Amino acid sequence: MHPAIAQHRSGIDAICQRYGIRRLEVFGSAARASDFDPARSDADFLVEFAPGIEPGLHAIFGAKADLEALLGRGVDLVEPDTVRNP
Repeated sequence: MHPAIAQHRSGIDAICQRYGIRRLEVFGSAARASDFDPARSDADFLVEFAPGIEPGLHAIFGAKADLEALLGRGVDLVEPDTVRNP
């Protein structure tokens, strides 16, 4: 994980608690760090909500907005069920 993301770990944890996120994993360039450009790259996260929590638009877009504000960059949230291998 790139240090630009890792330095905000406690804030990320607080956002996960606020929105009932059980698992949040970084992927893409922010995970590889070798091709992550702190000035231009976004942050991609695989997000899984806690059992029993049906994430509505408030949870998904709220978590996205809070992560963007914390990290100072665009954020993409992807739920595991939406990832398919054709």
